Amino acid sequence: MLKEIKDSWGWVGIEPQEIVIVNEFGNLIIKDLNDKFWRLCPEDVYCKVVAESIEEYNVLIKNEKFLEDWFMSAMVAEAEKNLGALEPGHKYHMVIPGVLGGEYGGKNVKVAPHVEIIRCSGDLGKQIEELPDGAQIQLKVVP
Repeated sequence: MLKEIKDSWGWVGIEPQEIVIVNEFGNLIIKDLNDKFWRLCPEDVYCKVVAESIEEYNVLIKNEKFLEDWFMSAMVAEAEKNLGALEPGHKYHMVIPGVLGGEYGGKNVKVAPHVEIIRCSGDLGKQIEELPDGAQIQLKVVP
């Protein structure tokens, strides 16, 4: 998975060393070669530093707002009810990411292989990184 992260998200500057934790929607906390901690968030299509050191990370994981956002309890409960339990290597994901106006829940949530979620979000992120907020886009699905 570290190679997939590097291949899909390396354009943001991440040099992944270790996956620290993963949630049910495929979000990752990743420690890099410089001991910084990154959050890869497929549903919002970003991968950014969330802590510059282990000390900052230890503070972050005690932050109630971060924990609520991380565990996504309501969305996970709804996804489990609608789609069932996850098989190994699979995660829930938003078909249309939130950054593109996708609904956080309901029929916009499906199950997919985690590696595909990472690849797709990285590819999309690279394509939209320089677009201003509110820019119009056109999605093309290519087989």
